[in-house]
Amino acid sequence: MKIRTGGPADAADIIALLDTAIAWLAAQGRTGQWGDRPWSSRPAAVQRIHDYTRDHLVRIAEDAGGRPAGACMLSETPPAYATPVAERELYVRSLVTDRALSGSGIGAALVADAVAEARRRGIGLLRVDCYAGDDRRLVGQYRALGFTETDAFEVEQPGGPWPGQLLEIRV
Repeated sequence: MKIRTGGPADAADIIALLDTAIAWLAAQGRTGQWGDRPWSSRPAAVQRIHDYTRDHLVRIAEDAGGRPAGACMLSETPPAYATPVAERELYVRSLVTDRALSGSGIGAALVADAVAEARRRGIGLLRVDCYAGDDRRLVGQYRALGFTETDAFEVEQPGGPWPGQLLEIRV
């Protein structure tokens, strides 16, 4: 696996990864995180990825054949709902991996790459947020990648609040 810097030209591949992740979650009855509609069918969600690929550092994990296997978008600016911190930070704005390659270490490699980027920038804090509903399985996956839970939060959405969890790694 190779990790490279990406950009706006990678938006379609990232959206395709998100579509497959949603289908995988929906097949398990786990629709609380992103719903059951493909990412690509929601114009605002598609625009968010285009904005992220333009405004944030995009890191793309490629498989041996050069195909995108995962993506991580990093920013020094957290989302508005994240509890503010009194130090410079690197924030994982989005992380998605190819569900067909689950268990192959793509997520771990992208997190290690993010830690290395934080070090390169002289930043001592890497944060991420994730869906914390249902059985909190995603929170457990981030803990397994070395993150520590900090603050819980909710984002108001039509249909009810979206439960989230902030996590961090000290670099």
